[in-house]
Amino acid sequence: MDSLGAYIEQKRDAWLEELCEFLRIPSISTNPDYLPQIKKGADFALEALKRAGIEHTELIEGVGHPLVYGEYTGAEGAPTVLCYGHYDVQPPDPLEQWASPPFEPAVRNGNIYARGAADDKGQVMIQLKAVEALRAVHGRLPVNLKFIFEGEEETGGQAIDAFVPKSKEKLKADAALVCDTALFAPDLPTLCIGLRGLVYTEIEVEGASHDLHSGLYGGVAPNALNALAWILAGLKTPDGKIRISGIYDSVQRPARSERASWRRLPFDADRMRAEEIGSVALTGEKKHPLERMWARPTLDVHGIVGGYTGAGAKTVIPGRATAKVSIRLVPNQKPQEVLAALEQRVQELTPPGVKARVVKIHGAVPLLIDPNNPYIEKAAKVFSRVFGRKTVFVRSGGSIPVVALFVDALQVPAILMGFGLPDDNLHAPNEKFSISNFFRGVETVARFFEAAGQV
Repeated sequence: MDSLGAYIEQKRDAWLEELCEFLRIPSISTNPDYLPQIKKGADFALEALKRAGIEHTELIEGVGHPLVYGEYTGAEGAPTVLCYGHYDVQPPDPLEQWASPPFEPAVRNGNIYARGAADDKGQVMIQLKAVEALRAVHGRLPVNLKFIFEGEEETGGQAIDAFVPKSKEKLKADAALVCDTALFAPDLPTLCIGLRGLVYTEIEVEGASHDLHSGLYGGVAPNALNALAWILAGLKTPDGKIRISGIYDSVQRPARSERASWRRLPFDADRMRAEEIGSVALTGEKKHPLERMWARPTLDVHGIVGGYTGAGAKTVIPGRATAKVSIRLVPNQKPQEVLAALEQRVQELTPPGVKARVVKIHGAVPLLIDPNNPYIEKAAKVFSRVFGRKTVFVRSGGSIPVVALFVDALQVPAILMGFGLPDDNLHAPNEKFSISNFFRGVETVARFFEAAGQV
């Protein structure tokens, strides 16, 4: 074990306690009741930057939730890496399904369980502790660094969307490092080179001006919930085909070589179905599951509100009903074009007697990264060195809106180097993060900074 590895091992207990302190903050960005906790999360991230030795730090407030910024520019002549993460988290509901309270971190079976453990507080701390380790061991950093942490990744990124395009000089860098992804399988170093985009909406349906007695008005009054169900059923077939005109026009199937590389990954569809999903069957188009998840657009309903949902019976005809609906996009699809096509399709499906409209909540542009650049090549080598296996390249079915923003606005290559696992229960009860991956992540990022300084 060299001096860097020895220092990381020495700091295990202290760093885990610091991570737990971060995880105890319920920085839920989607609920305005948690605004004081969002501010507390931002303040914690700011102080953590200072503890890591990043001297120039600031809290950027204004639009949306605060951004946390810091920079180190003391590596004269060396490249600059822009590091990204987010301190906000998803709501923990349903609470009754957690084995331990979501904001009281618990260590079990080599994992730390808490909301935000893997997404993304644990991975934010990986970057900060990599800096601390390098400074402690070498007395300096081998590369210039800039950090931007946001508090709205889980709700659309209003603040960072506004900040990045007008701050190109401030954020100028040679590469962007994003630690918000996962290994494809345990102990398999993985770099993500593709992200799906997103159009997230609410479909609102209005029938009568108020709820009505179903006995008195059933048969003549429009039922907003029935109408919403008909609209939703018309958006997608049971075998996964989206029924929106033009939705597949710009979709390009991945190259044969890329699809062949996916088939060489240690992927077991039955294991994923049984252990990760917990269903009796996989659904969707008649294509390989990885292609369906990574390279095909999908449409999903996330929640429906309307009528009476309490205990017992209440015979009402709902006057209003709402559904949350998203479409995941693949490269070449444009969010605004897909949103317009969805709006047109909803109007086509709207039955007489009701009005329907589509309200955009937020969106993200899909992205495909060319892996043939020196920073990704360096990242792959150090990843392999730390984990002892060859690094694989994959896509993700998820969306990280800021990555496309960095690539487009700052014209930098993005390195998506994450240390989560497929079964970390992101956005679900019992979210966890491997403690081993946390410390190997610190070493990997530290060695990547060393390698990036030599590009």
